[in-house]
Amino acid sequence: MPEGARTAGPVEVVILGAGVIGLTIARTLLSSSPNAYKIKIVARDMPEDLDSQGFASPWAGANWSPIRSFIERTRKWERETFEKMWELIPQGLAMVLPTRVFFTTNEDLTQLWYKDLVREFRVLDPSEVPSGLKGGIAFKTFSVNPELYLPWLQSELLAHGVEFIRRRVHSLSEAAALAGPNGVLVNATGLGARSLIGVEDTDVYPIRGQTIIVHAPGVKEFVSFPLDAGKTGEATYIIPRPSPPGEVLLGGTFQPDNWDTSLDVDTARGILERCGMLAPQLKDKETRVLRHNVGLRPARKGGPRVEAAWTDVPLKSELLHESGTNVHGRVLLAHAYGFGAAGYQNSWGAAHEVADLIASKLNE
Repeated sequence: MPEGARTAGPVEVVILGAGVIGLTIARTLLSSSPNAYKIKIVARDMPEDLDSQGFASPWAGANWSPIRSFIERTRKWERETFEKMWELIPQGLAMVLPTRVFFTTNEDLTQLWYKDLVREFRVLDPSEVPSGLKGGIAFKTFSVNPELYLPWLQSELLAHGVEFIRRRVHSLSEAAALAGPNGVLVNATGLGARSLIGVEDTDVYPIRGQTIIVHAPGVKEFVSFPLDAGKTGEATYIIPRPSPPGEVLLGGTFQPDNWDTSLDVDTARGILERCGMLAPQLKDKETRVLRHNVGLRPARKGGPRVEAAWTDVPLKSELLHESGTNVHGRVLLAHAYGFGAAGYQNSWGAAHEVADLIASKLNE
């Protein structure tokens, strides 16, 4: 820890952002060192704001789904998260999800990197693959419902003394003032990292996702194509949720650099048509549309930013002095944003890395 740092008592931690990444980091810090941190979560949008389009977490598919990954670091996050989510199944927070994924291009499906991660992986026989497709796989994965999972994380944190502060923060210096000298500041602001003064990361961009929530008790498996922007921006997937009974998410779109959060009716019709071809059960008379969703996945060119370093405050890049930001010294600044469509399935692994980085830097 830097010279002059306070060594007695818990370290003050401020986490900017109350989405799945910020909440999971807080839970991981408490689990790894129960008495080491005093945590505040500061955000404009809170876990109870499940109808807010200001953050992505309420709108996510929130399952583990195959995403092309060429970096061992993110694969490690996915492995850790998968195992953690699997442990939540007996509590009813996650469900076992039988899965079929179809491919439109020729690939060696026996060598997919996640074949030993998911449960009961197998390559589909050609007789099991719809006409016109190149191949498919089957396995078991998990899903959670953000509308239940986010409040559960929040309740866990409240039970352990975490303070939630509803506040719109404009700059790192403003947030550092909440943490205090030699405190820890975690930037888990998602798309907000683009406009947060002191970060201003122009590599951050949205991937628009439009989905439909339906009541379809006849649909029991996750069916999809690999998530990819492609030429059309369409993404087809069907994700049953653990509860309420019969709730299924139908998707969707994968539209980089599209900031539009309004509903597109033609897109919704296309989603229903494509998903109906993959799962004829959707045409049962019991199926009914519950609501339409539009959310912006917080992606980043070059991949997620997860790092930590001691930083002098106020930042020299901030030209004007802000009231309430007269903190001088250093804070440990950790970044954790830019996970795109993989926020939930990276969450526990990425949070573990952030917790390790914070512990290591505090001991320097």
